[in-house]
Amino acid sequence: AGLDLVEMGSEFLVAGEDAARRAWKLRQKIRAYQESFSALEKCPKPVIAAVHGACIGGGVDLVTACDIRYCSQDAWFQVKEVDIGLAADVGTLQRLPKIVGSQSLVNELAFTARKLTAPEALSCGLVSRVFPDKAALLQGALELAATVASKSPVAVQGTKVNLVYARDHPVPEGLRYAATWNMSMLQTEDVLKSVQAALEKKDPSEVAFAKL
Repeated sequence: AGLDLVEMGSEFLVAGEDAARRAWKLRQKIRAYQESFSALEKCPKPVIAAVHGACIGGGVDLVTACDIRYCSQDAWFQVKEVDIGLAADVGTLQRLPKIVGSQSLVNELAFTARKLTAPEALSCGLVSRVFPDKAALLQGALELAATVASKSPVAVQGTKVNLVYARDHPVPEGLRYAATWNMSMLQTEDVLKSVQAALEKKDPSEVAFAKL
């Protein structure tokens, strides 16, 4: 659920220690946890989450930092932190509203800790596909990964960087960022290879791109 409460109690809640210093150490630990989840978002390569069964607390923090989320029919999601006396602190409250687009639903889940079922997760946009079982889920996720991996890494990673930037900035700033990004990235050989393949009526998957 973001923080390991046993670890927090033993490491930070030391009797007699100055409250300000105790709070400062706790803040540093929380920031370290936050950065560990944000690493998924900062990774320029797309990250795919395949969820089956329970996804609780820190699990929700983790999947909301991923780029694409699939789940199986038996999956369910729960923002559990309110049930253990704290506010979610490593990403759910910041990312989930931007993913599902309904502040009312986010508030309901965060205030009540109720379970969100797979069909609900699909309807609100938390996941983009629901599979009948774990095996089908993993196959679907691997097929998706293979499809993404077949594309130009310059295009895919540039797209992710720009999508994340655009999410957190106004449209005019996002456009300026994209223009600055592409003034160099458009010079890649991948564009020429892709255009040549299109002229030759080849399938895009037949184009070989160098790794980044």
